[in-house]
Amino acid sequence: MATPNTAVSVSSLSRRDTTVSIVIIAGMFFIFGFLSWINAILIPYFKIACELTHFQSYLVAFAFYIAYFVMSVPSSYLLKAVGFKKGMMLGFFALSLGAFIFVPAAMTRTYGVFLLGLFTIGVGLAILQTAANPYITILGPKERAAQRISIMGICNKFAGILAPLLFAAAVLRPTDQALFDSLASMSDSARSAALDELIARVIIPYSIVGAALLLIGIGVRYSPLPEINTEEESAEVSASNLGKTTIFQFPHLILGAVAIFIHVGAQVISIDTIINYAGSMGVSLIEAKVFPSYTLGTAIVGYFLGISVIPRWISQKNMLRLVTLMGAVLSLLIVFARGEVNLFGHQTDISIWFVVLLGIPNSLTWAGIWPLAIDGLGRFTKVGASLLIMGLCGNAILPVVYGYFADSVGLREAYWVLLPCYLYLIYYAMWGHKLRTW
Repeated sequence: MATPNTAVSVSSLSRRDTTVSIVIIAGMFFIFGFLSWINAILIPYFKIACELTHFQSYLVAFAFYIAYFVMSVPSSYLLKAVGFKKGMMLGFFALSLGAFIFVPAAMTRTYGVFLLGLFTIGVGLAILQTAANPYITILGPKERAAQRISIMGICNKFAGILAPLLFAAAVLRPTDQALFDSLASMSDSARSAALDELIARVIIPYSIVGAALLLIGIGVRYSPLPEINTEEESAEVSASNLGKTTIFQFPHLILGAVAIFIHVGAQVISIDTIINYAGSMGVSLIEAKVFPSYTLGTAIVGYFLGISVIPRWISQKNMLRLVTLMGAVLSLLIVFARGEVNLFGHQTDISIWFVVLLGIPNSLTWAGIWPLAIDGLGRFTKVGASLLIMGLCGNAILPVVYGYFADSVGLREAYWVLLPCYLYLIYYAMWGHKLRTW
């Protein structure tokens, strides 16, 4: 069984070993997506069941993603100590524990305990993402890294499409909208009993998920996934890194971590806020639950586009420049475009469909940033990757910022927070990734 001391070089892997590894990591990205994007429906669900403000409801994303900030660097040292496979197993065990915490949280309808469960799930994902992202980035030719990441993204977003729909099927009833509409007129005791019954519906699904994650962790530990040596450096990289003692001597990495922070925050805003935004247009939760799937569907379109044209027709760098510019344009359209449309059977303002279309630029931004940010890190790759994963705490911060403005100035106007995000991403795509010295 492979250990950190028996790690192999990427170049020594056979084509079959590489394919098997990609398939296993793709399965992990499916799980990442399922557990991450289910937040899109947990936010409005908890908002109703726990009687929250917009700001309070977006603490779902905060508790979930702040774990990346707390655990990313410790994760890199954990992986150095025990290797990829044992580290991944421990990550799945943390996911399982987080899912099981939902059971006492639902029994007591205590929002703080739900947030603890979400934080614990985030800890597990921080460990797994710190392992999986550099793994898939270096598992093949550098110029095709965006292609491999796009394949992972398809798995991630396809799971994201399924997650809110399966959750809604498991816990929501066709008659629930009438219940939601009548809550305000109920007595305190009747409303409390109704909400207790509503929140208790998560107990069985999350118990099943917790048990499944426990078994998957054991399976990954004994899978044929090889340990990869991320410490090896080519002569060129070794020469360029001579005398460097810390990751803070790599400006393109630090700026890339900021880009990840901003990108993921903007992405989660486009998915986790869209149900509430649809609600502001008079769309019921029962109908609005499909909108995150629309956004994730356009993201899958973007991934297929990336697989088709990168690097054959357009380079990773130029695609990153194109999609960040597209994100800025769509952000302006969300705020300024107005007019009623009927699309896919939904009567809404046209602006919500520009939120949906953000899935396309968001899908290819991550795939563009990662290869540029870890380029030339050599022996600093694991720690550098942990810094990039730490950037995922942008998912914790920016939705709360959006929630604050949604409460104070309105849901549409709060989307102004997206514009400076995409402007910075344009900067990194054009110039920031080129910096090799401060």
